[in-house]
Amino acid sequence: MRFEKGKGTLVARCNGETLRIEAWGKDSLRVRATRLWEFTEQDWALTEEAGPQESVVEIHEEDYLGGDGTVDRKQAASITNGRIRAEVNFRGVLTFYRDGKKILREYFRNYDGTVSKESRCLKINSREWKGIIGGSEFGLSVKFEGSDGEKIFGMGQYQQPYMDMKGCVLELAQRNSQISVPFAVSSLGYGMLWNNPAVGQVTFGKNYTEWTARSTKQMDYWITVADGPKQILQNYTAVTGHAPAFPEDRMGLWQCKLRYRTQEEVLSVARRYQKEGIQIDLIVIDFFHWTVQGDWKFDKTYWPDPKAMVDELHRMGIKVIVSVWPSVDRKSENFGPMMEQGLLIRTERGAAQTYDYQGDCVEIDVFNPETRKYVWEVCKKNYYDYGIDAFWLDNSEPDYGVYDFENYRYLEGPALSCSNMYPQLYSRLFYDHMKEQGDGSVVNLLRCAWAGSQKYGNVVWSGDVPSTFEAFYDQVQAGLNMGLAGIPWWTTDIGGFMTDDVNNPDFRQLLIRWYEFAVYSAVFRMHGDRGPYNIPPLDDRDWGGGYLHTGQPNELWSYGEENYRIMKKYYDIRIGMHDYIKGLFAEASENGAPLIRTMFFE
Repeated sequence: MRFEKGKGTLVARCNGETLRIEAWGKDSLRVRATRLWEFTEQDWALTEEAGPQESVVEIHEEDYLGGDGTVDRKQAASITNGRIRAEVNFRGVLTFYRDGKKILREYFRNYDGTVSKESRCLKINSREWKGIIGGSEFGLSVKFEGSDGEKIFGMGQYQQPYMDMKGCVLELAQRNSQISVPFAVSSLGYGMLWNNPAVGQVTFGKNYTEWTARSTKQMDYWITVADGPKQILQNYTAVTGHAPAFPEDRMGLWQCKLRYRTQEEVLSVARRYQKEGIQIDLIVIDFFHWTVQGDWKFDKTYWPDPKAMVDELHRMGIKVIVSVWPSVDRKSENFGPMMEQGLLIRTERGAAQTYDYQGDCVEIDVFNPETRKYVWEVCKKNYYDYGIDAFWLDNSEPDYGVYDFENYRYLEGPALSCSNMYPQLYSRLFYDHMKEQGDGSVVNLLRCAWAGSQKYGNVVWSGDVPSTFEAFYDQVQAGLNMGLAGIPWWTTDIGGFMTDDVNNPDFRQLLIRWYEFAVYSAVFRMHGDRGPYNIPPLDDRDWGGGYLHTGQPNELWSYGEENYRIMKKYYDIRIGMHDYIKGLFAEASENGAPLIRTMFFE
């Protein structure tokens, strides 16, 4: 093992691997390793200036007891940044300390001629690289020793009842209702970001923790220490970014259903709310208001004058949000140009199809800046220029027809190596361009996120979850862990998304309980796919805004007088909390604190 000392940086080289550890923010270190000639220039989630560092790097010798009983001296090194210290021994094994107390150590079980618990014949190295045949990427596994009594939180959103992730196996991949945000908060006083958007897995086992990436060019993680989760999140959001200021005029009720099919339906609902004396902040125009997927425009048959509609809604004090999907149907006017210009996701083999709901579709490659420019220009012309205030970026994982990540490729590289970052770049397609337009309060709705997504005006909701009390239970821990992963703007479909029968008394009880929970969530939003599907379509075409089914009514008055009375009562409570909620949003913007919090956060 050869050590090199730089300004704020420790480099170690051995057996073709280069390990680089550097100070990166308050009481924090960034750790990278590669078997390639040099590191990539990607900082992934670490987008913010780390600020001046006062780290200390030392190279020294330590005594080791050899297998023959003799004492040998070997070179080791350490780097200290504030309260965190990392030590690297002669085998390259890393150990981390907070204020001198060990908090995390790599798991190493290989014989090296010494007498130690790690010196065994299992041939397990802490960082294991497996070359991918025919490619420049590697499969990577990184192991750490388990710690008895440790609890682990954060990591984004997984549809399960477990709040503590210790003992859980988590797929590092994006799916509908699963959001991988690989930042873990430990009860031992550290936080760790797996700064790698590759598809993989993390196992928080009792005996060891293992992070894997199925295809990557380098290991990259960031670790920080602090006294508790509040300070850990402060350190984390300082290097990954803070949520922007949340506009006051969107802290109330958002109204949505599956789906308002016409301009007149939207206006009639808004007028009824006004008549009832209930102010809604946003009304949502959901999917298949368009002609075909990828046209990104209103079907003029049912939306003859979008600007007039938006103007009337604005006069009522209501913002308008419209659904945009990343899928492009072969029948779309944009399919040919986008395919020809290489703006769509590629398949490695078989048909060039990535999505098959209501069409033969290929999804956009948001890693390509030309794609982001193309789609924005279409959406600006067909939506934004009408006065549309925000975008509902649905299917933002993206929602593949089959989650065979090894079969897809982006401009950045194989989907296996970077797909987890897709939702963040999808949000930036709109956020960056809306900021360029001078929009000072960008708030868009997404079904997925990754580390750092909080920077880009993302309200994240928990996806298409079923309307059951079991699913409701799962959403509570999901929202709490999303907040601990640095995503403060989080919400759910009130009542769950999938309902067979809105008249079922059990569903109506669930709806009320979920509604009461939503009052105390960051964003207060009515939505859901409400059965039964006994409302006839508007026309018999197999395309356009009229052919697809719609759900049952989903306004506050849609569920009977008693439920309406309860909903209005809790609506008033929400509005009465405006100043309090405003303060919480400001805190999230300032230091990363989530709006809904675990008790131990305080």
